[in-house]
Amino acid sequence: MNTPTHSETSLPDAWRTSVQSRLTEKEETQAWLETNLDTHLNFSPGLLLITDRRLLSLDGSQCCEYDYRDGLRIQQHDHGGVGCIELFDGDVRLACWFYTLALNSQATRFVRQFEQQLSAFLTGMAIQHIAPEFCPDCLTPYPDDRQECPHCSGTINAPPSTWTLLRLWRFARPYRWQLLSGFLLMLGSTAATLVPPYLTIPLMDRVLIPYQNGVPIDFGLVAWLLAGLFGSALLAWGLGWAKTYVLALVSERIGADLRTITYEHLLRLSLEYFGGKRTGDLMSRIGSESDRICVFLSLHLLDFATDVLMIAMTAAILFSINPWLALATLLPLPFIVWMIHNVRDRLRTGFEKIDRVWSEVSNVLADTIPGIRVVKAFAQEGREAERFRIANRHNLEVNDRINKIWSLFSPSVSLLTEIGLLVVWAFGIWLISHNEITVGVLLAFLAYISRFYARLDSMSRIVSVTQKSAAAAKRIFDILDHVSSVPEPANPIHLEKITGRIELRDAGFRYGNRAVIKGLNLTIQPGEMIGLVGHSGSGKSTLVNLMCRFYDVSEGAISVDGINIRSLPVADYRRHIGLVLQEPFLFFGSIAENIAYGKPAATRTEIVAAARAAHAHEFILRLPHGYDSLVGERGQGLSGGERQRISIARALLIDPRILILDEATASVDTETEKEIQKALDNLVQGRTTIAIAHRLSTLHKANRLVVMDKGEIVEIGSHDELMASAGAYYRLYQAQARNVDTDMDDADSRIQLDHKVSA
Repeated sequence: MNTPTHSETSLPDAWRTSVQSRLTEKEETQAWLETNLDTHLNFSPGLLLITDRRLLSLDGSQCCEYDYRDGLRIQQHDHGGVGCIELFDGDVRLACWFYTLALNSQATRFVRQFEQQLSAFLTGMAIQHIAPEFCPDCLTPYPDDRQECPHCSGTINAPPSTWTLLRLWRFARPYRWQLLSGFLLMLGSTAATLVPPYLTIPLMDRVLIPYQNGVPIDFGLVAWLLAGLFGSALLAWGLGWAKTYVLALVSERIGADLRTITYEHLLRLSLEYFGGKRTGDLMSRIGSESDRICVFLSLHLLDFATDVLMIAMTAAILFSINPWLALATLLPLPFIVWMIHNVRDRLRTGFEKIDRVWSEVSNVLADTIPGIRVVKAFAQEGREAERFRIANRHNLEVNDRINKIWSLFSPSVSLLTEIGLLVVWAFGIWLISHNEITVGVLLAFLAYISRFYARLDSMSRIVSVTQKSAAAAKRIFDILDHVSSVPEPANPIHLEKITGRIELRDAGFRYGNRAVIKGLNLTIQPGEMIGLVGHSGSGKSTLVNLMCRFYDVSEGAISVDGINIRSLPVADYRRHIGLVLQEPFLFFGSIAENIAYGKPAATRTEIVAAARAAHAHEFILRLPHGYDSLVGERGQGLSGGERQRISIARALLIDPRILILDEATASVDTETEKEIQKALDNLVQGRTTIAIAHRLSTLHKANRLVVMDKGEIVEIGSHDELMASAGAYYRLYQAQARNVDTDMDDADSRIQLDHKVSA
C-alpha cells in the first residue's frame, strides 16, 4: 500500500490502465491496497482505491464505486489467518473484501487513511494537512495519544558509535580503584621504557665518540649508564607485568558482569521480545560480543592507553631536546589523524554488519542442531548444508568489503611513518652539519622516533578493534535498553497465599495492530475447573498467557483474589501458577532435577511423592539410574507421555493454587492419555484450573466450559447446557463427533481389508 499521493503513477502496472479509465477529470488518488482473496476465500487479485472523492473497488473487469457521504463507515477485523474489510452505510453492509494476514499492516493503514480522507471530504479539509499516524518502519498505527511506534520504541536503533564504549563505565565503576592503580602502574612502566634512549645521548657523546677521537673510556661512567639501562629495563618489565595483570583481572570481571547483567535482563523481558528474536542471535550477543568487549578492555584498550602515554611523553622529551627536530618528527601525524577520521565511520558500520551476518550463521546452527532429528527424517541434510553455505558466503562477502578498506588504510599509515623517519634523518643530518645538535642527540631522536611511530602505527591499527567493540557494545546495549512490556510494579503488593479467584474485566489484548482479545469478562471461583474451547486462533492460548502475565492486557484488568496482577511482583505471582504444556520442555540433567526445577530445595521424598502422584514413579524406576538418570537435551531419550508426566510432577511439586493445562494430552496415544489423565486428576484437586483442549471429551470434569471465537467469549455453561442451546459449542462437538465416526469407519474398513487380504 502506497503512501498518500496525488498521482496514479505509483499504482501497480496491472491496474494502472483500469484505474485511469475510471477516474474523472482532476480526481486524485490518495492510497491503494491490493487484496488477494475473493469472497469465497480463493486466491484472486483485487484493488481498493481511495481518491479525494470516493472509494473504488476493482475485481477483474468489475468496478464498484462508493461516493463519500454521511453514514459511510469502514471496519476491519481478522480471524483464522484471514482479514476482512467491510464497508457500511449506516447499518447496511455495502461490500466486504478479504486478504491474508500478510497484508494486515497495509490494510490497517488503508482503513485509517480512508477514515482520514472521508473526514477531510466531509469537513472540506485538505488531506495533505493530516498528520501521519503510522510507523514508517513496521506500518503499525500510532496510539491516539502519541506519535511513537509502540513496537519500534522498545529498542534504540541508533547507529553504532565509538561513544557507546563509554557506557561500559557503569560496569567498570565498581572496580575504579583497581583501574586507578593499573593506570599508575601503566604510567610508571611507560616512563621507565623512555629512559634508555635518553641514556644513549651521554653514552654516544661522552664515551663512544670521544673514544674515536683518542680520549680514553671512562669505565665508571659506562658502568653507571649500563646500570641505568638495565635498571630501567627491569623496572619497565616489573611495572608492565603488574599493570597487565591488574587490568586483565579487572577486564575479565567487567566482561563477566556484562554477561551476567545482560542475561538477567534478558530473562526479565516478556515473551513478546523473544517472539521476534532468533536464538542464535541472542547467544551470539551474550557470548561472542561480550568476549570481544572483554578482549578489547583487557588487551587493546590497555595498549591504546599505553600508546597515548608513550606518544605524549615522547613528544614532551623530543621538544625538550630540540623543538625543530620534534616538529619534523610530528609532521606525518595530521595526515594519519585525517585518515583515521575518514575511515572510522565506514569501519564501524561495516563491523556492525559483520556482527549481524555472523548471527545469521549462528542462527542456522541454532536451528539445525536441536532439530537434527527432523532434518534427517526428511533427508534435508543437503538443504541445511546449502543454507549454511549461503550464510557463510554472505559473511565472507561482507568481510571482504571491510578488508578492502582496512588493507589500504594500514599500509598507508606505515608508509607515512617511514616517510617521517626519512624526514628526521635528513633534517637531523642537516642540523649536525650546522653544529645545532650532536650525533648522540640524533641517535636518541631516532630511538624515540622509532618508538613514537611504532606506537602511532599501533594506535591506527586499534581503530579496527575499537569499531568492532563499539558495534558489539551497541548490540548488547540494544538488549539492556529494551524495556519489558511486563514491568514490575512500583509499589508491589506481596501475597503469601492466594485462594485462586480470577476475574477478568473488559480485558483486551492487541498484538501489533491485531486485536486478539476483545472486551472479555469472566470470573473463575477458587477451586473451579474451567475448560477453554474454540477453533484454532480463537484466543485461548493468548488468554492463558495473559493470566500467567507473560503479556499484559492492552485494555481492562485481570485480578487474583481481588488484586490486579499488575500490582503483584511477577516472580511471586507466578510461583502460585502451575503450567503443563502440550509440548513439555525438559532441561539437560537428571530426572530428579527436572521434577524439582520449580523448587530446587525439594527433598528426595518430596520428589518421589510428586512423581507417584503424576504416575511417573514406575517408569522412572525402570530407567538405568532411576531418579538420577540423565535426560538428554529437551527430553530426548524419553517418550512424549513420559516427558508429560515428568512435567506434571514438576507442577505438582510446587503445589500451585492456579493450574494451567494447555493441551496436556493432545499429542499422545490413547493408553498414554489415560495414564496422563489419572495424573491430571490428582493435579487438579482443590486448585483453580484453566484447561485448554481440542478434544472436548477430555473436559468432562470441568465445572464450566468457556467457548471462544475471534477473541471473544460467545458461550459459557456446562456440557449439557451448551449442547441444549445448540450454539457454537454444539457445532464444535458435532464436528468432532463426525470426525471420530469417520476415523472409526476408516479403521473398520482397514481391518476388514486386512482380513480379506489374509484370507
